[in-house]
Amino acid sequence: MENVSKHTQSTKVENGTAAGGKDAPAGASLPPAAGGREILNFSPPDPEVSANKARRKFTAKYKIRILEEADASTEPGQIGALLRREGLYSSHLNTWRRQRENGLLKAMAPKKRGCRRKEKNPLADEVARLENENRQLKERLRKAETIIEVQKKISDLLTIDQDLSPSGGNS
Repeated sequence: MENVSKHTQSTKVENGTAAGGKDAPAGASLPPAAGGREILNFSPPDPEVSANKARRKFTAKYKIRILEEADASTEPGQIGALLRREGLYSSHLNTWRRQRENGLLKAMAPKKRGCRRKEKNPLADEVARLENENRQLKERLRKAETIIEVQKKISDLLTIDQDLSPSGGNS
């Protein structure tokens, strides 16, 4: 118990103030707490663990640098030290080496997760333009047919001969 009280009395606050908050000389010590116990003024760390850890993404440049360091290591234990220092697994090296063999920078680039976007058809713009032109031509044709029908009705009302044959009307 005496060790605890000596420790309590000799404890100093970093900024030169005593536990009571009043300014004291740099050599001043804390007064002993009641019963020889020190009052602890801290909160314990939060024991809550996040549900999902953020997924790590490695750049192609980083992967190449690590592979070069691993390939350059000659002594036993150097690769293990490299992996511990970087927080990696040996499976990372295996995967990255395989990727490097398949194609250096393209295979080493981080892959996007999720659904892939459909590539745009290169003829889609041309098809849209032609469909629009087709719609316009159909509309012009409908108007022209309407005009022809009106002209036929007017000629019927005025009893004008509508012989459209090239011979001039004598059949």
